[in-house]
Amino acid sequence: MLALMWVLEALDWALPFWQLDAHGIRPRSVAGLPGIVLAPFLHAGFAHLAANSAPFLALGGLTMLGGRAIFWAVTVWVILVGGGAVWLLAPADGIHLGASGLIFGYLGFLLSRGIFERSFGWTLVALAILVLYGGMVLGVLPTRPEVSWQGHLFGFASGIVAAWAIFPGGKSLYG
Repeated sequence: MLALMWVLEALDWALPFWQLDAHGIRPRSVAGLPGIVLAPFLHAGFAHLAANSAPFLALGGLTMLGGRAIFWAVTVWVILVGGGAVWLLAPADGIHLGASGLIFGYLGFLLSRGIFERSFGWTLVALAILVLYGGMVLGVLPTRPEVSWQGHLFGFASGIVAAWAIFPGGKSLYG
């Protein structure tokens, strides 16, 4: 997935007439609906993508440690539900794009997985993540106008809901 993000950013840079960034989430616009799926793969430049790459690998990789089925369930859920909430509720004056909503979804999932799974091991993982990435949680607040805090907030919340849905009563739906 990360390689696809880099390829798309390279194409966006090399072929600016394609205007790939215009295909992000445009709230409450029918033309912006495909952006729900496309937005995590599009970035506002190489610096934006570089800033998202390490947390995507780290938090996505930790999510993948739980198994491929869980990784893909969380990924699809966060993209669709988190992105759908951005489309429905974010201000209509901009285009929302970038993998950070998905990254925040992984963060929410990982921080809450141990609780919903009732797993001491995953709770320890959550504590380690809090130490390393706890400052990210502030990204759900509106601190900078060029940053989609709505994408962060809805991604984070949808990750928590994914953990709750995947581990009802402490047992995984995926065996």
